[in-house]
Amino acid sequence: ACKVILFFELLCFSWCCPRPFVFRPFPFVWSTSFLTMGDSAKGAKLFKQRCAQCHTVDAGAKHKTGPNLHGLFGRKTGMAKGYSYTQANQSKGIEWNEGTLFIYLENPKKYIPGTKMVFAGLKKKGERKDLIAYLKESTA
Repeated sequence: ACKVILFFELLCFSWCCPRPFVFRPFPFVWSTSFLTMGDSAKGAKLFKQRCAQCHTVDAGAKHKTGPNLHGLFGRKTGMAKGYSYTQANQSKGIEWNEGTLFIYLENPKKYIPGTKMVFAGLKKKGERKDLIAYLKESTA
């Protein structure tokens, strides 16, 4: 018998066909509409206070302790040319977008264990939304 439950697919087989059930999470797609309310002016202030000592956003700017973030959206982790990433960042394999940044910025070391980024994260959702709004404008 096959049962479909919201968000999960659970395959079961009858007693005459003994197989272990297969549990597959329903593919989760990030909706980024919840991030549209970020204030890029507040994000610019946050970037200056918490990020600018290690990152730049301008095209062609040099890397600092952290990589230049220009062209961040749509780029895969560990792929900024000329920057020496940890193996953890290179092998994470996700693409940076509003949803992945929203999770990452809360706790970078939890999202990418083994990263050399020492930033503790932004716990407040509003601050993350503001910073992402700024990054979206300034890194394009």
